[in-house]
Amino acid sequence: METTSRVAGDSAHGVPEGTRSTPEGAPPARRTLDGYLRAPFPWYGLDDAFTGARWLMQVAQAADGTVQHGSIGHGDEPSIRPEAAAAADRDRFAVVVTIAANPVRHSGDGGVLEATSGSSAAWLAGSGLLAFTWPAQMDHVRRGEWLDQQTETAWELADDLEGPDWSTLSLPVDGEPTDFHYRESEFGWILAGSAQNGVHLGAYGRGLSAYGLAFSVVKDIRAYE
Repeated sequence: METTSRVAGDSAHGVPEGTRSTPEGAPPARRTLDGYLRAPFPWYGLDDAFTGARWLMQVAQAADGTVQHGSIGHGDEPSIRPEAAAAADRDRFAVVVTIAANPVRHSGDGGVLEATSGSSAAWLAGSGLLAFTWPAQMDHVRRGEWLDQQTETAWELADDLEGPDWSTLSLPVDGEPTDFHYRESEFGWILAGSAQNGVHLGAYGRGLSAYGLAFSVVKDIRAYE
């Protein structure tokens, strides 16, 4: 009998294997380009209208080494250090998440992996924003409890993209107007949608308005190193 392969609830949103493989605080994967170069899909970032800093973040891989998704940062590199919490309001950044658009497929262990979707992108964007959010009044232990609660909320929101917590925002993707699911919170903003190159896109940020952004294929990922 065939079983469903999942990572702690990830398959409910079509989030690929490897999503949680890089623990918070681990050295960022941007120190090498290997994962980005091995991806079977194009990477997306902000278009050339953005003239600030650009930096690689992390790549998630399946058990067989297939690259599933990854992130590229723009602007200030945010910090999760407690002492940096008071300065969080000064962070101005936008992170673009590219995730392979996969149908329902078999996993290496004989199970079935859920298809990726806009909900997958919404979850990755929401959890990404939470990773850089540290309420200044909380110590490390209390933050763990807070993060668990907020993560569950992010799951529920990603599951209901047509719900009242989301609005529609049209932004250019490779020059073409594209509708995204969009929401703001006290921590920043997130959005999720799909491109034409076999990928879903998510994005999150703070300090930079999402309304003036545009996305395009990264021409040379080596330039982000």
